[in-house]
Amino acid sequence: MILIHYIPSLDRTSGGTAAYMQLLAKELGKLVELHVVSHTSNNPVKMENCEVHNVASMRHPLEMNRQWAFLLHEIQPDVVHVNCCWIPACAFIQKWAQDLGYKVVLTPHGMLEPWIMKRHYWTRKLPALWLYQRMAVMKADILHATAQSEKENLLKLGYNDQITVIANGIDVESIGMKRSWKRNKEILFLSRVHVKKGINFLIEAVARLKEQMQGYIVRIAGEGDADYIEELKQLTVCLGISELISFEGGVYGNRKWELFRQADLFVLPTHSENFGIVVAEALASGTPVVTTKGTPWSELESEHCGWWTEVGTEATLQALHCFLLLTEDELEMMGCNGRKLVEEKYSARKVAEKFVEMYKSIL
Repeated sequence: MILIHYIPSLDRTSGGTAAYMQLLAKELGKLVELHVVSHTSNNPVKMENCEVHNVASMRHPLEMNRQWAFLLHEIQPDVVHVNCCWIPACAFIQKWAQDLGYKVVLTPHGMLEPWIMKRHYWTRKLPALWLYQRMAVMKADILHATAQSEKENLLKLGYNDQITVIANGIDVESIGMKRSWKRNKEILFLSRVHVKKGINFLIEAVARLKEQMQGYIVRIAGEGDADYIEELKQLTVCLGISELISFEGGVYGNRKWELFRQADLFVLPTHSENFGIVVAEALASGTPVVTTKGTPWSELESEHCGWWTEVGTEATLQALHCFLLLTEDELEMMGCNGRKLVEEKYSARKVAEKFVEMYKSIL
């Protein structure tokens, strides 16, 4: 089987989507002939087991169309898989492929979730829906959702009911698990620094637990808009907790995994995630997790490896309070439960096999 995956950016600053493509390609490329098409970026992630092609950007639509048509003619894929929404290039890549008779799978990556849809709805989302996005969703041969909750939200839109649910996978075997759950008094947020991630809820919760958290350090790791990062820094100053919060910037490679293992707790207080790959990475590292019902991670509670809360400061505060009361033995039990969950359900190899089954179903 020959596949083309299109993704708007493979740059490491793209966050979860680039990391998703990197992990998927590593395993999917062992099962099929895999080509990944994107655009030139400054710091692309390293890709394995696939051939990467760059095409012109939408600033040069005629040239982009020509290069894309040439790739389709040369590669002749069985399926084209488009990743992401709202970027015009995604819709045009899909349209041009389908005009030439190719089957297309579309993965929205949570970009059609209610919180995202409501944000800038009148100024950005509605015009995009009318111009290209609604038609792209309707015409996709299959929509790929990463969780049942995302499938249900896609069905509510009423655009397309051909939806397959396959969770994101992670390379569990390559992730080392922590060996000790002795408290290091470190709490970690690691993701793109964006208003969607609810970082302000974590900062506000820490401020209200300031006395109980003396000696702790809360690390905010990730890249983002400089103005927004400065806004968060000013919030820590106004709340009198700047000494408890450390803004780490982007972290990669060994440093990223060191932070996961050093942390006593990982917190992702997000408004909305279709999956939240950093949650799986934290669990694989043996670190309990707090995240919200804006994610599909109900298993944190059912498998006793973290807290699945409402979105907001109060819910984040309550989870942190519960965490502070745990013994180190209880932290170890939660950490081991999390690792077991990821090994059994979110192995990248198993996920890649499910993708191949999905592609076969539309051929």
